[in-house]
Amino acid sequence: KKLRQEYPRPQFVRKDWGNLNGMWKFEFDDDDIGLSEKWYFEKEFSREIQVPFVYQSKLSGINDTKFHDIVWYKRKFTIPDLWENKRIILHFGAVDYRAKVFINGFFAGENEGGNIPFSFDITDLLTGDRKTADITVRAEDPSEDTTIPRGKQFWKEKSESIWYTRSTGIWQTVWLEPVNEISIDKIKMTPDVDNGKIQIEYDLAGIIKKDKKLSCDIRIYFKEELIADITSKRIMKSNYIQIDLYEKDIFRGPVHDDGWCWTPENPNLFDIKFILKEEEKVLDEVESYFGMRKIHTENGIVYLNNRPYFQKLVLDQGYWPEGLITAPSDEDYKKDILLSKEMGFNGCRKHQKVEDPQFLYWADKIGFLVWGEMASFIEYSDDAAERFTKEWIRVIKRDYNHPCLVTWVPLNESWGVPKIAYSPSEQSYSLSLYYLTKSFDKTRPVISNDGWELTKTDICAVHNYNHGTEDEVQKYEYFKESISEKESILKSMPSGKKIYAGGFSHKGEPFLLTEFGGLAYKVTDTEGWGYTLVQDEDQYLKDLDRVFGAVYSSKVLYGFCYTQLTDVEQEINGMLTYDRKPKVPLEKIKEIVSKWRNNVVEI
Repeated sequence: KKLRQEYPRPQFVRKDWGNLNGMWKFEFDDDDIGLSEKWYFEKEFSREIQVPFVYQSKLSGINDTKFHDIVWYKRKFTIPDLWENKRIILHFGAVDYRAKVFINGFFAGENEGGNIPFSFDITDLLTGDRKTADITVRAEDPSEDTTIPRGKQFWKEKSESIWYTRSTGIWQTVWLEPVNEISIDKIKMTPDVDNGKIQIEYDLAGIIKKDKKLSCDIRIYFKEELIADITSKRIMKSNYIQIDLYEKDIFRGPVHDDGWCWTPENPNLFDIKFILKEEEKVLDEVESYFGMRKIHTENGIVYLNNRPYFQKLVLDQGYWPEGLITAPSDEDYKKDILLSKEMGFNGCRKHQKVEDPQFLYWADKIGFLVWGEMASFIEYSDDAAERFTKEWIRVIKRDYNHPCLVTWVPLNESWGVPKIAYSPSEQSYSLSLYYLTKSFDKTRPVISNDGWELTKTDICAVHNYNHGTEDEVQKYEYFKESISEKESILKSMPSGKKIYAGGFSHKGEPFLLTEFGGLAYKVTDTEGWGYTLVQDEDQYLKDLDRVFGAVYSSKVLYGFCYTQLTDVEQEINGMLTYDRKPKVPLEKIKEIVSKWRNNVVEI
């Protein structure tokens, strides 16, 4: 059975493509002899694996969680006759952590970074009649290296504490695509809600000669109604255009029941089509979409489309029992969002994982805020900082166009920067990530170090699990007091850490409680742990009500992120079990999450 057959790049859609998911030949290379023995030629592999699932997962068909740092994949593919005279591009959604790719035994290219897409033009490596070809992939994932961005993937063989099973190799869709010699390469869309305009940058791939009479038709639709139809002539390698969408019409703008703007309650999206032509000949067609959405902070409040907006987020680790970091199906991404909304949440913090674009697509469509977070490295070094930075830039560029994405989180709880409280170099690194992110994206808030020991930041993001059980009244009262006022938050020492790193202080940014809760209610036979243990449904709901009561009684919090959506492996502090079964009726959770304050903050 072939899994994950949906089009893998929902914001840059072409009609012609070929999915390479399915059964591949597979081999472990524990002695690292594959390159010297040229396994990319005639070597027969002894195993099979279901791509795009990592060998550690059940859905891969292998289900082996031991260390195998180097693995090889191989399969044949066929080029359709209709793709004759086209350039053939080979795409990978993500391969953890390093990949070398060979076509017909020839080296096609390599990539470093386990969270990001990459592609190669393989046209000139296709031999003979171009009908069939061999693809071989060598993936290397250093199991014990704590200087690579690994997120929650543990550097020991058995999961424990907050760390989970590793994921090695191909974990997102592999696919082929035919293009012409000149094609559309990338698109960047920036909504200007205040002026009702969309700013569009698009680049072309291929050699653009001066005598080429190229043009690009851009058509924008809102709910199938054609809103704009513009032809750009004399286009170059890089192009920019600004299109007026609603000409400050109050009924379409941000101040009239959301108008044409995107919110979780009204996830309005515009469809956009790019048609690249040389004179009358169509060279390329790309379909995409965007949302008119503005997110900014001012006077200690987060604003969505210029209105105060209270963010009710849930921490989402993005793991599944059978697929690990790869969802078994596209429906699973959608299901997690719908279940979260059913519980009263309006968004999530994707924790320590750069999620598959399909999840962001459904968040855009359904209406769900997402905080984009990078998988951390653990141990600081010059090489670690360099690797992380290169990959982070590509994450920002990949996800820039998604309206659901409203905050960037490069660092979490000083992971990778353990001496940031006093180390000038680690503080400078945090600052560099803050400003680097701003240089690539001026439209979204950036959190320099989510949890504590913040440097320069747009949101004061605090973690606090010190609420105790129902019996620990004194601990609860201290928790309630510690999040109640500006001064008490800034004085608090979650996990013994100061809220701001040495030399930095609060500059008026909004306060959000971005990790709390973690109530552990065991409903299956799995042994596990949580931050606060409860025995039954009644106690769970009482405790939930009590903890949320403290959060909502705060005079300064303008949002939260509850830990967490699901159980994961040995962690049992999810509102849902690992296989997404509700532990208590979801409407009862929604009642608690929703009863204290509306999404829109009243000033």
